[in-house]
Amino acid sequence: MLTIDAQVHAYERNHPGRPWLAALAGPPAVTGDDMVAAMDEVGVDGALLVSPFTVYGYDASYASEVHKAHPGRFGLIKPVDPTDAKVADTIADWAGTEGAVAIRLMLNRAAEDPADPGLNRVLAIAAQHSLPVNLLAWGRLEQAKALATRNPNTRLVIDHLGLQQPFAPPAPAEPFAELPKVLALAAHDNVVLKITGACTLSHEAFPYRDIWDTLFRIFDAFGFDRCLWGTDWTRAVALLTYREGVEAFRIMDRLSETDRAALMGETLTRVYGWAPAKA
Repeated sequence: MLTIDAQVHAYERNHPGRPWLAALAGPPAVTGDDMVAAMDEVGVDGALLVSPFTVYGYDASYASEVHKAHPGRFGLIKPVDPTDAKVADTIADWAGTEGAVAIRLMLNRAAEDPADPGLNRVLAIAAQHSLPVNLLAWGRLEQAKALATRNPNTRLVIDHLGLQQPFAPPAPAEPFAELPKVLALAAHDNVVLKITGACTLSHEAFPYRDIWDTLFRIFDAFGFDRCLWGTDWTRAVALLTYREGVEAFRIMDRLSETDRAALMGETLTRVYGWAPAKA
């Protein structure tokens, strides 16, 4: 079974040559080599490498360096600024970048109006270049739904179940309080949901059995052809190991092998038009 993590991060230590914009929760560095070693240890074939916004903002140069150093292992996703007058050029350039598979909008930092010209310009231009748009949309799920309605030709991929997730224990008391808003997004065929970081919402130890009834409600609503497994590594390091984030989905007996294969790799290859060069 091809196994692809829908979201990981890699970054260097803070240094003058590529200074951090802000401190990131997690280790002082997780290089591309570190990320590949973690994946190899548990048999993950590839991953979508999302340039970490907290550290590098809109600069995805380190992610591109990692891609070149590890050919065939990573697809690349870059955050873009919807207020930038030159965002159309940025998206066009990114679409032509080796390894690029999508762009990302930090919706929680953007204008709240679904009619905002900058947001809708980004979504329209992304569709022109056949690039999915990842949305960090916790706290903005109703806006995400309205954007999906306004931009039916743009593939929207909702990060992290659309829910705010912790950087350290404990999990929120009611981690799925916004579930009705998440499920409402399933009505839009152009919306895909990333099941990234789901284990960090559990109040139990591995294998996190208290989250599965809710996850299966999500799977039933979206179907496995619109759900993508992933760990959100390295944000989750204080809550679980990389192996636990992978194995929890591999051992879940409620998933058929067909559904597991779709969730953990096959659907991602179709949504992003990318697959790793499997070792």
